[in-house]
Amino acid sequence: MLKKYIFLTKPGILFGNFVTTLGGFFLAAQGSVDILLLLLTLLGTTLVVASGCVVNNFIDQDIDPKMERTQNRALVKKTIAPKAALIFATILGLAGLSLLWFFVNAYATGFAVLGFIVYVCLYSLWSKRTSIHQTVIGSISGACPPVIGYTAVAHQFDVAALLVFLAYAIWQMPHSWGIAIYRFDDYKRAGIPILPVARSIVRTKIESLIYVVLFAAVLNGLYCFGYTNVFFLITFNALCAYWLYLSIIGFKAENDQVWAKRYFLYSVILITALSISFSFSYHSPAPHLPIF
Repeated sequence: MLKKYIFLTKPGILFGNFVTTLGGFFLAAQGSVDILLLLLTLLGTTLVVASGCVVNNFIDQDIDPKMERTQNRALVKKTIAPKAALIFATILGLAGLSLLWFFVNAYATGFAVLGFIVYVCLYSLWSKRTSIHQTVIGSISGACPPVIGYTAVAHQFDVAALLVFLAYAIWQMPHSWGIAIYRFDDYKRAGIPILPVARSIVRTKIESLIYVVLFAAVLNGLYCFGYTNVFFLITFNALCAYWLYLSIIGFKAENDQVWAKRYFLYSVILITALSISFSFSYHSPAPHLPIF
């Protein structure tokens, strides 16, 4: 039974958000890592994200049976009662927000609340079922964890936090669309109006290419403003160059599903490498450019 509750929190998404939170924390810490603060930030963020994922499972009970990758989830199979799932989500959410509020700071808590509200209300309840812009809306929630990590250390929202927020949001467009192309039949069967289904795979490839370029341009701002070093400039752009290459060869792909799987898997490798690299690619001292 415990295993079923763990899977209800979507461990893959938890790991991804764990890594991006770590990245934001490392960037702000500039080599001086407070281990206790790091652990509290990671735990608090993970609990809030887990809460949102459980609520998402609850909301998606109507479409999950239609998709091959989700048709065996606990709420679909009725091995966990919906009421029990909501209680579980409430406990996780309250525990996570309490940790962030009492042991981290108001900035981290605020972005955790923002991410939760966007993911549950604006994405899961509304745009996922009704709007082609669902990925853009959902990206706001996905961009919150690295900012939680950053503001946990910085105690402010500055230019670096803004660039990180924008870049991680932009990254999610080609990443999510890659998954949608790979699982095209699932999304079409469930009637989800994501870009490849609502428009076309070709248009999705074009927009993905544009967003990869935007992602690189925005995050290079960290070097331009003096937050990262030359190592970051070289390695990050090399990683992005390969993602751009994958975007371009996608137009000649003989099998879109095979290409898309390679495409979104590389996006995971890229964002993981980027986040971890902030532990040594920072520039110290960082400029003081607060926004609020």
